[in-house]
Amino acid sequence: MGIPFQTAIRTAALIGRYQTPEIAESLLALADFLRERGVGVLVEESAVPAVLVHARNHEPASFETIGARADVAIVLGGDGTLLNAAGRLAEFGVPLTGINQGRLGFMTDIARDDMFPAMDDLLGGRFTAEPRILLDAEVLREGRCVFHSLALNDVVVRKGDIGRLIEMNVAVDGEFLHVLRADGVIVATPTGSTAYALSANGPILYPAVPGIALVPLCPHALSYRPITLSDQNRIELTLVPPNEAVVHFDGQGRFDARAGDCVRVTRSRHVATLLHPPGYSYFAMLREKLHWSAAPKH
Repeated sequence: MGIPFQTAIRTAALIGRYQTPEIAESLLALADFLRERGVGVLVEESAVPAVLVHARNHEPASFETIGARADVAIVLGGDGTLLNAAGRLAEFGVPLTGINQGRLGFMTDIARDDMFPAMDDLLGGRFTAEPRILLDAEVLREGRCVFHSLALNDVVVRKGDIGRLIEMNVAVDGEFLHVLRADGVIVATPTGSTAYALSANGPILYPAVPGIALVPLCPHALSYRPITLSDQNRIELTLVPPNEAVVHFDGQGRFDARAGDCVRVTRSRHVATLLHPPGYSYFAMLREKLHWSAAPKH
């Protein structure tokens, strides 16, 4: 799966979150490694304290600068860090690869111990590139857009602090589907089908499937089932008064929606390009992360 990524890498951006000394240490060690191989290095400005970046003669940079100058973005952390970076860099078309320093790591393929050999493979043109669709989500209030965001994993509309179900009208391409009474609903890409949607019994979608999963959260009736739609469909979720809700985008951003608001979700014109190391297998990743049987029985 994927096509060879053989772009000459002149400038690489390093992105992480300064949560633990281990991440900062790995990031700066990787920056030194790349510079020794003639690659220019941009360190996302919030990744590590500026004093450490300057002390090693690396250049701190905003996401806008990374988008304009970087040939690749290397993310150190977990899936959440990569989701944030993918959303910030989507409009620039910068491909991303991830070094897992989190927990599950569905999208961060590279183990920390394999970081340096993997970078040699990346620079040597032995990685593959795989496009992943993004969702374009907007909140409409009386027909006017009051909030907009992109999402690589999912858009979630759910009850806020209230201890009861919410009610919403669900429509696809302008055609009424049903009135959903539930804790909420998840609109997930194939990438996000192994995230929150999976815990709500949604389907796992192979990344190349041109689909979007619509997954109810704790519906009031058992007849409400997850449904996989085309990625060309337009999904509209309208809150029935007096219901209000919270809208989440990749678990990164949120918006407080009012009664009558409509959350409209479509496929974005942007894509996120994920770079995988040699030997990457989506099915092997599922076996490992979901603890499926590791080998066929004979």
